[in-house]
Amino acid sequence: MPALTPLQFVILFLAGFAAGTVDAIAGGGGIISLPTLLGLGVPAPLALGTNKLGAAFGTSSATWSYARRGLVNLRQCAWGIVFTIIGAVAGTLAVRRLDPEFLGRCIPWLLAAIVVYMVFRPALGETSRHHRMEAPVFYAVFGLGLGFYDGFFGPGVGSFWTIAFVMLLGFDFLQAAGHTKVMNFTSNTVALLLFASTGAVVVLPGLALGAGQLIGGRLGAHLAMTRGARFVRPVFLVMAGLTVLKLFYQHYLQR
Repeated sequence: MPALTPLQFVILFLAGFAAGTVDAIAGGGGIISLPTLLGLGVPAPLALGTNKLGAAFGTSSATWSYARRGLVNLRQCAWGIVFTIIGAVAGTLAVRRLDPEFLGRCIPWLLAAIVVYMVFRPALGETSRHHRMEAPVFYAVFGLGLGFYDGFFGPGVGSFWTIAFVMLLGFDFLQAAGHTKVMNFTSNTVALLLFASTGAVVVLPGLALGAGQLIGGRLGAHLAMTRGARFVRPVFLVMAGLTVLKLFYQHYLQR
């Protein structure tokens, strides 16, 4: 790939900052960071791996911030981390053998249905509720399923984790955001290691993106924790909606 100029590294840092901030609140930071890499001339196969490097900084920063405030039960998440690792490895291996196009066409419809459902349930996620699924079963099912999805395809995985935490474990949006970051960090790290093993990570652009995400992740988590679930909910709906539009355009209109 061509060498980047100092100005382009600044652009990557700013894009990482914006992506990290938004992602820590409600997910969807890849909508900002990945197009920025592509727009600066990073080839698509390298952009995917480099984006994972930047995202690892952002998700680790946000996870640490949420955990320090007691909004993440890391002991309870342990099985979720294990199952997510297994799922992510399986998904990354499967993408070499299967065509992700079919999944790419189905996911925006499912995510759109979730957004519509959330719009018409305005109180959902504003306060904690009684759980509908036991935590060990939840983490086994969704760790394997969403870990696989993130390794295989990926877009919108944070939105799926968040809505699962809200609807099935009874979390409010703030708790859901914190626990989602733990799962995102896990699958991001697995994907990053696999991309790096094939030489698909460009280090310097990834570090520039990561520096911005590191700061943005802390800022986003701080905004979410100080303003509460009612602040997180609309940001989540906006980012999930933008992800839906991106996927519809990518798989149905961009030809």
